[in-house]
Amino acid sequence: MEKKMKDIKYSLSDLSCASCADRIERKVNKLDDVEVASVNFVTKEITITPKKSYDSETLFSKIKKIVKDEESSTEVCEISTNLLFAIEGLDCANCAAKIEDKLIKTDGIIDASVDFMSKKLKLVLSNVSEKNKIIDITQKIISKLEPGVTISEINQGGDSDVEEVDESTLKKDLIIFGVGILLFISALFVKEDTLPHYVLLILSYFIIGGEVVLKAFKNIFRGKVFDENFLMTIATVGAFIIGEHPEAVAVMIFFQIGEFFQDIAVNRSRRSIKKLLDIRPDTAMIQNGKNSVEMRIEEVGIGEIMIIRPGERIPLDGEVITGKSTIDTKVLTGESVPTSVFPGEQVLSGCININGVLTVMVTKLSSESTVSKVLELVENASSKKAPTEKFITKFARVYTPIVVIIAALLAFIPPLLIEGATFDEWIYRALIFLVISCPCALVVSIPLGFFGGIGAASRNGILVKGGNFLEALNDIEIAVFDKTGTLTEGTFTVTEINTMNGLSNEELLEKAAYVESYSNHPIAVSVVSKYNKEINQNLLSKVEEISGHGVKAMYQGAEILIGNARLMDKEGIDFQESKSLGSILYIAIDGQYAGNIVVSDQIKKDSKTAIQMLKSFGIKKIVMLTGDKKLVADSVGKELMIDEVYSELLPEDKLIKVEELLKQKSKKGKLFFVGDGINDTPVLARSDIGIAMGGLGADAAIDVADVVIMNDEPSKIGTAVFVAKRTRKIVWQNIYFALGIKFMFLALGALGIATMWEAVIADVGVSLLAVLNAMRVLNYKYDKSL
Repeated sequence: MEKKMKDIKYSLSDLSCASCADRIERKVNKLDDVEVASVNFVTKEITITPKKSYDSETLFSKIKKIVKDEESSTEVCEISTNLLFAIEGLDCANCAAKIEDKLIKTDGIIDASVDFMSKKLKLVLSNVSEKNKIIDITQKIISKLEPGVTISEINQGGDSDVEEVDESTLKKDLIIFGVGILLFISALFVKEDTLPHYVLLILSYFIIGGEVVLKAFKNIFRGKVFDENFLMTIATVGAFIIGEHPEAVAVMIFFQIGEFFQDIAVNRSRRSIKKLLDIRPDTAMIQNGKNSVEMRIEEVGIGEIMIIRPGERIPLDGEVITGKSTIDTKVLTGESVPTSVFPGEQVLSGCININGVLTVMVTKLSSESTVSKVLELVENASSKKAPTEKFITKFARVYTPIVVIIAALLAFIPPLLIEGATFDEWIYRALIFLVISCPCALVVSIPLGFFGGIGAASRNGILVKGGNFLEALNDIEIAVFDKTGTLTEGTFTVTEINTMNGLSNEELLEKAAYVESYSNHPIAVSVVSKYNKEINQNLLSKVEEISGHGVKAMYQGAEILIGNARLMDKEGIDFQESKSLGSILYIAIDGQYAGNIVVSDQIKKDSKTAIQMLKSFGIKKIVMLTGDKKLVADSVGKELMIDEVYSELLPEDKLIKVEELLKQKSKKGKLFFVGDGINDTPVLARSDIGIAMGGLGADAAIDVADVVIMNDEPSKIGTAVFVAKRTRKIVWQNIYFALGIKFMFLALGALGIATMWEAVIADVGVSLLAVLNAMRVLNYKYDKSL
């Protein structure tokens, strides 16, 4: 089978006209180079499947002209202008923030995001043609701010390996560090105020902290003053000057030990999160005639046949051709119970084939597969920073210079104003200020907390598209649900069979199933499914569909009428109208009423649990919107204890109702809407947070929603809110803890109670504990007492 050409995506910024979007789509589809084109007005993107012989530059020019003709204010740019880089050698979270700030202000770069946790840089360029130029400028900026740090471009959704510490380098560093400590210990046993004593101390200082001092001086010449290297250098050199020689070396030793353990903790946390995302196989076994060949998943085309053995992960989305097996979907949906698959059913990449050999026809390319989308969403989520993260970054920029200024004032003002105060004493206290002022505990642990929260949600089958959305889930005041497919199964089931005139349930169901077998309406399908026997349509004759009423047919010599109450009235049938909840199918045989069949949509098993969870989190109002009949909607709302129910709504009515509800919340409060992600896209887009239910494999859901629930369980919405609350709780624990300890030692240092080495132990200890505390968010366990 011929492979499908890889799709090209262009963004259409400022596209505000739906009819223009439609015209753009129609015109682009008429281009000779285009196989098919689709404009998504919600995401403001156009997806092109080009023909084999297309020229990319010519095609891009043609599309730009079409867009300009239809809506002149709309800019077209390739999605490939979003570039992703791996960063090597970056070990300073504060420096990462400075790099990001500088790149955002650079011409040609629309947006920049440095993710210190995963060591990735994401750039959005204004013009793809300047890509190479911008990459060179970016590397120069990074080299100037942080020498030795390099970037290398990686594919979107590509390999997310975490930079590992080389073991030989680690051993070498530990040996050098050990020699420095031995020299320091030796100096303590040598008589003070002697040349050997000073030589041993100075040697140990430069062996242990030489790299820190060198970085500090290089940074000063680049105008980068307030970082941890500068602070430690000034503090320790100042200690030497005022005669606190052993303490100066001890401070550098503790600082380096703290940095070492902090690096270990951060790298371990990165590996923990990476392990959650290690769900994409690199290769697939492809059937090639009677043989099979191993291929990289990027080279596999649509229509090719994969062979998946027991224990293997499914490499690409596809349809089962032969074989039966059980699939573990936990990695995508968080669902612990495996599901059975048979020929004709869809299987999704990333899931594990448990016990049977499957042959699967590929239905999506690697770049479009479910697992690629999941990985891309989770990995890129950290670029959408939460307000708390942004606050801490700004706070760190202001906090450190203020503390340095206070330290300078503390060193020189008191000796001039206080009788008997010496410069040595107050300079020492000022140096303690410098030691404790480093904001690393906050700058590292806060993003790590949100990254961990997003990872924890992903492990539970919930995709949160950014830390901003995760934090916003804490402020939900109004929860709005669609009914069908969200709180209810969305599939019709026969719930009652009521007969008249001595007819058995089985006989009535048989007659109804035969007549309904000619229809593909969901209600008709549910009746045929309930009958669950082979139907010989040759036994039917004179089948007539009566629009808006029902169906008439001859079966086994009898005239069968099946439909709504209007059909019975139209045909003059004397019948008794049912009060049952659901869709009622009235049946008449040869002009006599024979009974009715009630078909209804079932409430999902955990819908009630979901509503109870949300209420336990203090959400003020829970609302259900549906196009269903009032009687049915009110019944569902009453059973689930929903606060407000609005029924018989058209899609545009739902949008109007959400607009009204948005006005009822407080200024800081949020509203989320939960829908199926396809029919409810306008409402999902308008809500503060759009949550797509059952979005597994649904492109529309993943594109539009801010949060995607990867299966059909409403209780996962409660889980998402819980993870958000747990994440915020841990993040603010770190903020209070770090600032509390720092301010306490600043006060103790100013009062002359704390020594310098106590301050450095407190500083590195706070950083280490904050990082370890941030990792607790990964250990998800729902606790109603939270």
